[in-house]
Amino acid sequence: MAKHVTRRKLLGTGAVAGAGLLAGCAGSTSTDIPTDGETATATPESGYTVTMAPVGEVAFDEVPESWLPYTGDYADMGVALGQADGLRGIGLKARYGTHYYDELPGVAVDEEELTALYDGGTDKEIFYEVGADVQVIDPNFMINRLGWGQEDVTEITENVGPFVGNTTFSRAYDWHDYEYYSMYEAFEKMAELFQQRARYEAFATLHDEVLADVQERLPEERPDVALLYPAGIPPESFYPYLIGEGTQAKQWRDLGVGDALAQHGITDAQAGGGEIDFETLLEIDPDALAVRLQGEITEEYFDENVRKPLENDDVASDLTAVQNDRVIYGGLTYQGPIIHLFQLESAAQGLYPEEFGGEQLFDRERVADIVTGEFDA
Repeated sequence: MAKHVTRRKLLGTGAVAGAGLLAGCAGSTSTDIPTDGETATATPESGYTVTMAPVGEVAFDEVPESWLPYTGDYADMGVALGQADGLRGIGLKARYGTHYYDELPGVAVDEEELTALYDGGTDKEIFYEVGADVQVIDPNFMINRLGWGQEDVTEITENVGPFVGNTTFSRAYDWHDYEYYSMYEAFEKMAELFQQRARYEAFATLHDEVLADVQERLPEERPDVALLYPAGIPPESFYPYLIGEGTQAKQWRDLGVGDALAQHGITDAQAGGGEIDFETLLEIDPDALAVRLQGEITEEYFDENVRKPLENDDVASDLTAVQNDRVIYGGLTYQGPIIHLFQLESAAQGLYPEEFGGEQLFDRERVADIVTGEFDA
């Protein structure tokens, strides 16, 4: 039990954290969320607080040393902020793109060392086993997607460590009736959590520079894209995802593409939308198909298991995107600031090969230097 006493110390003012948690999980947004960007305060006497919907204000006596995210977007944010050593687990390893770090000198996450939180479900006992100082997870995600009760969230908060997080990758869930955050708004909250303002600002500057350069070079005419996840391999039907929803599709919005599915009234799979087959796709006939797959996907695998089967299918072969060779890899669902840069680059190269080709659109060394702390603040 000594370990849990140590974890609970990080809560600081327990009444404040507990009140925010209960209010957030009831579906209301905390009324004390700052709107001026000042999301945390710190003094030597009182520690500091982080305010983020839905939990509200959470107080910390010191910076958490160990942390537990569920989705790869928050895992990527923590790594970007130099906190890889404290990362203890992830929901599903295949959905966290650690392979992107291979291109960044001095940056690595060993998936074998991470505890997988999902195995047909997620039992709260695994949170006791991991014993992280903070759960970087939206508690409402645990309740509405993984079958927890409010009493489970409260128990882990009191006995292990607090929850701080917001489901940002999708905006299709009907239970998410509180404040949303953009990728960099959520990233800023994580910077406050880990007290890493300089790294956040360095990433924000890099992001803005890369995005400005890419957008300046985009053609005036942009394609209508269908963002899809195959129901099987080789694909015969797909789950639809809307480009206008959540941080999962940020790179497509950055590239200014049209959402072919939304234009034809297709419902996002995360909002209960069903599978769509080749016949439905042919009615929509998008300019390009962006097909998501989880894990590390090689060009050879994608070509053999996605492109060629579509080309050889009697119906799919009539799609404009197939005939014009605009079936491209759609990337991973979960992305933070590092993975987003890679996926923005991949999407730009896939949609506009004449302009971006095999060009690297951002400096790997500069990213690595921010992560490792070797940069001028």
